[in-house]
Amino acid sequence: MDIKNSCFLTITLFLLLACGSNKKKKSTDTEKAEMIAAEISFSTLSSEKGTKKALMQYIDSNGILLRPNTFPMVGADAIDFISQSEDSTYTMIWQPKGGNVANSGELGYTFGIYSITPKNKDTVLHGTYINIWKKQSDGSWKLMLDSGNEGIGEVE
Repeated sequence: MDIKNSCFLTITLFLLLACGSNKKKKSTDTEKAEMIAAEISFSTLSSEKGTKKALMQYIDSNGILLRPNTFPMVGADAIDFISQSEDSTYTMIWQPKGGNVANSGELGYTFGIYSITPKNKDTVLHGTYINIWKKQSDGSWKLMLDSGNEGIGEVE
């Protein structure tokens, strides 16, 4: 093989590899956008139909809830806890501030700020949260872990 063909093959291989890595980046960006859209839909459903209904729709059957003053609740225990929760006295919404998706596109996380508005008080409580998401075989995202921290000041 002469030097001209060798250079052509090297450049072609380099371009193919560069295009392939860019394709993976675009794929990861798409996955991240879809996961954050799921987070926003999750919050919207909570605002419209209640936190209980939203959690029941979005949590994975093996999902984990981390709540203050209790052991982690996993799978059926988490679902049982959610199903017994009372959410008629408040409205809860949240807003993702960021997140990321693994290169595999199968797992990701979101984090942000939540607001709880009690229905019988003129106040809003704020906190921070992190959610870990898993992409399902049908392309939807399900909640694998939900955790939050109470108490931050005014939110802009």
